Amino acid sequence: MNVMTETVKFENVTFAYDRSPVLENVTFSVAAGEFFGLIGPNAAGKSTLLKLVLGLLDPQRGQVQVLGSLPRLARQRIGYVPQFPTFTRNFPISVLHMVLLGRLGMGRTAGPFNAEDRALAGKALRAVEIESLGNTPIGELSGGQLQRALIARALVCEPELLILDEPTANIDVRAEEDIFALLRGYSAHMTIIVVSHDIAFISGYVDRVGCLNRTLVCHATGEISGRTIEELYGAPVRRILHAH
Repeated sequence: MNVMTETVKFENVTFAYDRSPVLENVTFSVAAGEFFGLIGPNAAGKSTLLKLVLGLLDPQRGQVQVLGSLPRLARQRIGYVPQFPTFTRNFPISVLHMVLLGRLGMGRTAGPFNAEDRALAGKALRAVEIESLGNTPIGELSGGQLQRALIARALVCEPELLILDEPTANIDVRAEEDIFALLRGYSAHMTIIVVSHDIAFISGYVDRVGCLNRTLVCHATGEISGRTIEELYGAPVRRILHAH
């Protein structure tokens, strides 16, 4: 694999908070067009790894490249969906205007959103199949609808890399299936990194899984076993058949 085919590349990356190591000698890459899943227990370093990709933190040792450059120089080419939001849902803003916020910083420093911004927002809403909800206040959305709106906000900047941090937390199984099917379709023309705790579920959608607990080991989805998960989480696990 050459550099031109790598969207994200970590080389011997180490990061610590107050001398408490969070990531140690992490080396991996995500190929252009790959749908990559990241799993690990709480405090395993997943959020820190994402912040390094987004350029919000700098590695204390090693190197990180995103889209062939330093992460902070690639920010406008990245779409980001944070963990399920806890903001006050009665904030007076419509779905359309929330999605338009994803256009901030896209080459214009001031002034109202223009026709191109609105056209791209409409395109993003159509892509996540909630175009009819554009004028709906965000406080009236279901959990699944709100998550689709947040994905539309990330897509409206036309990213080359889409990062989603626990995108299906706190929503029902049907909405989870719908969202991952949507993402699977988008992975045909952009690179996607998704953080999840549900390895059994995401393995049906992603191309490869990174198991993170201070260090990171990547597996093809077919290589994931109960033993792999036990070693990652440090506790016995049971495999449960989900029949829907």
